[in-house]
Amino acid sequence: QVPLVESGGGLVQAGGSVRLSCAASGRTFSTYTMGWFRQAPGKEREFVAAISWTGFNTIYADSVKGRFIVSRNNADNVMTLQMNSLKPEDTAVYYCAACIMAPSDNRRAYNYWGQGTQVTVSS
Repeated sequence: QVPLVESGGGLVQAGGSVRLSCAASGRTFSTYTMGWFRQAPGKEREFVAAISWTGFNTIYADSVKGRFIVSRNNADNVMTLQMNSLKPEDTAVYYCAACIMAPSDNRRAYNYWGQGTQVTVSS
């Protein structure tokens, strides 16, 4: 089990920035690939970004590439998502997730999920 807790969501204007955090419990955090997904009302949960357990490998959805940055601190058991140049279409509940495979954009590869944090971008 890898309990995950997201924080940092809120209301922001278009063009602004938000930093999300995902805190994990336990001593195995550093062995997991970590990912961010999001789900807007009435839509499927979609991939946003993922980072390997070393932090050296990252992948991003095309819709956020160049605007979002995923990082992690294994000493503190925390993963972050820096979200810049936000758009109204980024509005969603953001979830962090953990998996034992290489970074993947497939949500079925992820075994553990947080409860999500809401990000709302106003136009």
